[in-house]
Amino acid sequence: MNHTGPSPAKDLTGARRAWMGTLARARPEALAALLPLPLPDHHDLRAPETGTMMVQGRIGGSGAPFSLGEVTVTRATLHLADGTTGHALVQGRDRTHARHAALVDALMQTDAAERIRETVLTPLTEAEAARRQGRAAKAAATRVEFFTLVRGDDK
Repeated sequence: MNHTGPSPAKDLTGARRAWMGTLARARPEALAALLPLPLPDHHDLRAPETGTMMVQGRIGGSGAPFSLGEVTVTRATLHLADGTTGHALVQGRDRTHARHAALVDALMQTDAAERIRETVLTPLTEAEAARRQGRAAKAAATRVEFFTLVRGDDK
């Protein structure tokens, strides 16, 4: 079969990467408050478990990667009643956060995706943007401008 253009699987992967990142960075209490109630029927495929993961860094953001250290993470995998699988990996030890993120990941792969995007992901994305903007404004307020005075010729 000859297919031109981006594959649907690649499109989903990029979109899924974006919403999973949003869920992982979300404040746990904010995510919990936005979940649709009642929660859909689901069961753990892999109960939330905590472990560590090696984090890589790059000097100057573009140099060769190096091992920076380990970070604590919690992962979860669950099935909805219709068989849809959701995964999550969040920083820290919050098992409930990981389970909630996996639930939203699964729901985003169902017919409820647009409703979940509007009621859960959009508010989380906006909250994250506001936090970033607040940190940027706080950093800008501490910025110091240096200048050099040029002295006249010493003759």
